[in-house]
Amino acid sequence: MIRDTIDGGDALASLTPNAEWAFRNGQVTEWKSAGITQPTQAEIDAEVIRLQAEYDGNAYQRTRADAYEEVKEQLDQLYHDMTAGKLDATGEWHKAIKAVKDATPKP
Repeated sequence: MIRDTIDGGDALASLTPNAEWAFRNGQVTEWKSAGITQPTQAEIDAEVIRLQAEYDGNAYQRTRADAYEEVKEQLDQLYHDMTAGKLDATGEWHKAIKAVKDATPKP
């Protein structure tokens, strides 16, 4: 199952990538990295908000990735376009890629 929400554990991993800690019920229960400063709850909460906004802002990328044909299929389209002399906007590969981009524009 793919998660679509960011939590405090994600924020801690972002803020202190080399730290070790225990995190339960939205709180740090044990900080195991004496040489690394533990973020405050306010810093963790702010990082959750920042990471969630970044994740939400990239939704179009995930939607496009699911909509694109597999790479081997795209390569086959390119091969046929090359053979037909259509390595421009009239080729099937270009049309397929453009259709996905048009259906899911960048915000």
